[in-house]
Amino acid sequence: MSEYLVTGAAGGMGRAVTRALLEKGHAVFGLDIAPEAPFRDEGFHYICADVRSAGSIDAAFDIISGACGGLDGIICLAGIYDLGSLIEMTEDRFLRDFDVNLFGAFRVCRTFFPILRRTGRIVIISSELAPLDPLPFTGIYAVTKSALDGYASALRAELQLLGIKVVTVRPGAVDTGMLPASVGKLNDFCEKTELYGLNAARFRRIVDSVETRSVPAEKLARLVTKILSARSPRPVYSINRNPLLLLLNALPRRARLFILRKILAPK
Repeated sequence: MSEYLVTGAAGGMGRAVTRALLEKGHAVFGLDIAPEAPFRDEGFHYICADVRSAGSIDAAFDIISGACGGLDGIICLAGIYDLGSLIEMTEDRFLRDFDVNLFGAFRVCRTFFPILRRTGRIVIISSELAPLDPLPFTGIYAVTKSALDGYASALRAELQLLGIKVVTVRPGAVDTGMLPASVGKLNDFCEKTELYGLNAARFRRIVDSVETRSVPAEKLARLVTKILSARSPRPVYSINRNPLLLLLNALPRRARLFILRKILAPK
């Protein structure tokens, strides 16, 4: 039986990954800010922790290090989706998103590395947006995920020298049951922005075209379990890449900006 740490364990992707690992007979230590455990299966150990707080992560480490012989893997899934205008966004909100999406993974990997077995590996969930130019108003999410992707690449280059593999997963839209919250953020932005008299209906259609091409969270979970058991996993995996985003990013940047301006500019 292997022992794994999963952050964001109460979220849609975290629950699916945790379930897949439990079904294979592994023990899972789940971290999430949610006060209640998502389920109470044997082999699942839930710790309420906030990845934004070094003290909270240290407290979780004390619990887990005393309860396991060592971790076979760290799966970083904790993250936050946000949407809005970068020029109108408050500094607190901007820093919060980085704190969760980037610094959270840094804190977890740094803190739990001492109990990661030398045959273990780290899986960091980034986004299909990480290597692409972001769409307007998705910038905060794309920038934080790009930074996370870069962190994973740097960590991979370093930890390979110690024999530890770091794998990046770049998923496109995954059905996590959070679509209503995403729609709410979109509607809130379209209603409150003071600078952009954009064509909100067209912007919604762009976002919807990405969201509706989602795959079940279980598909991502199967990929993660495959990575954890593979003898020699690839450095980066992609799943459910959106063909429209790929096509748009294949165009010259000037043409790309022209198309976006034509689509979103108010009539």
